[in-house]
Amino acid sequence: MQIIADVGGRPGIDCRGYCKYCYFKGVKDFPPLGCRNCPPNRIGCETCTIEVAERKSEFLPPFFVLSNVQTTLMMTQPQDKNLKINISGGGDVSCYPHLEELTSGLKSLGIPIHLGYTSGKGIDDPKIATKLINNGVEEVTFTVFSCNPQLRREWMRDKKPGASLEALKIFCETTEVHAAAVIIPGVNDGNELLETCTKLEEWGAKALIMMRFANYENQGIILGNDPILKGTEPHPVEEFEKLVRKIDKEFNLRVTGTPVCDPKNNTPFALADDNSKKYLEILPEIKAEATILTGKIAAPYIEKIIKNLGAQDLVNVYATEKDIACLITRKDLEKVDLSQLKETVIIPGRAFVHDKEAEKILTRDGTDRIIARGPDKLTVDGEMSGTLNKYDVIEKEMEGFYELIQAINFFGVRR
Repeated sequence: MQIIADVGGRPGIDCRGYCKYCYFKGVKDFPPLGCRNCPPNRIGCETCTIEVAERKSEFLPPFFVLSNVQTTLMMTQPQDKNLKINISGGGDVSCYPHLEELTSGLKSLGIPIHLGYTSGKGIDDPKIATKLINNGVEEVTFTVFSCNPQLRREWMRDKKPGASLEALKIFCETTEVHAAAVIIPGVNDGNELLETCTKLEEWGAKALIMMRFANYENQGIILGNDPILKGTEPHPVEEFEKLVRKIDKEFNLRVTGTPVCDPKNNTPFALADDNSKKYLEILPEIKAEATILTGKIAAPYIEKIIKNLGAQDLVNVYATEKDIACLITRKDLEKVDLSQLKETVIIPGRAFVHDKEAEKILTRDGTDRIIARGPDKLTVDGEMSGTLNKYDVIEKEMEGFYELIQAINFFGVRR
C-alpha cells in the first residue's frame, strides 16, 4: 500500500523544461474529452480537462504536503507492513525545491519513502542523493532514458547529466531502483540500450521499465498535440515486445514493458495463456450477448479469453483504432462499424468519452443499444506488473473479468 505525498507541479514548467519526447509537449487548450466522472448533462470535469493534462498546480509548500500525509494516516490508519509514502507530482520531484525538507519531515513518521517518477534533472549535486537516502528514501523510480550523458543532455534537456547519472548510481547502490526509459527508435535503442542496461546492472538497479514511445493520436496522444516528434515512427508493438524479451534474457534486471510485455508474469492478460484455463473455470458463466469494445492491443487477448470461456457465440470483441483501451475518445467511437455491434456494448471503464455522447454515437444507426462501462482494468501494465508475482497478477485479472462478466450478464441481451 502507498500513501501519496503529492507535491504538485506542472509538466514543462516544474521539471526544468520538456524532454523532447514528452507526451505533454505542445498541449494547448483543448475541448473537454468527457469521461465517466462528468455530470450527466455536461461534457467536461476536472478529470478530463485538468487532471488528464497534469495542470493541477505549481509546487506546493512542504508543510501542506506533510499535513496531507499525516491527515491520510490518521483517517485510514493503515496496518500494511509494506506501507510506503510515495512522493510524486505533475512535475519532476527532483526539481521540487523543498525535497530535502519534506523527506526530513516524513522521516519522523517512520515509514519508508518512495521517490516517484523523477528524471534526476533537478539534482545538480550527487550528494543530494545521499541526503535523501539518509532521510528515509528506500525506493526510487528513475527515468534514465540513457546512461549516455550526451543523449540525456540532448533529449532530456538535462543541463548536468553527469550529476544526475552519478546520483542514479548512488541510488542504485543503496536503494531499490526501478529505472525507466521511453524507447525511441534510432536514438536510445540498439547498442545505446545495451550499454544503458549494462551500467544499470553494474550499479545494482533492480528493474527496468521499457516504455514504447507513442507519437500519434491512435497510439495515445489524445490532447491534440501529435505528433510529438515529426518524422519518427515508434516501434511496432510486436517489435517492441521482442525487444523487451531480448533485454530480459540478456540482463539480470527485472524487465517489463508497457504497453507490452512482462516476460516473467506473462502480462498483459496472463489469463489468455493456455496454462491459465484452470482459473477461468472459477469465473461465472456468461449468459447474455454483448460486444466488448476495446483497444487494438487488448482485443486479441480478450477474444481468446472469451473463447476459452466458451462464450464466443454470445460475446464478440471489437477493436478500435486506439492502441490503449483507456485512452479511447469520441473520435474512436465515431469510426466504429456499427454493424459489428450487438444490442449491448461494454466500453472501457476509463475511456475518455461522456456516457451520453457514447450512447449517441453508438446508436446513430437507429439501433437502440445499451452502452455500459466495464471495469477500470482487466490486466496490469508493466509499471505495476514488475512489483507483483504471478499469483497477484492472476488475482487482479480474475477480479477484472469477474466484474466484466457481471456487467455482460446484467446489461446484455439474453436469448
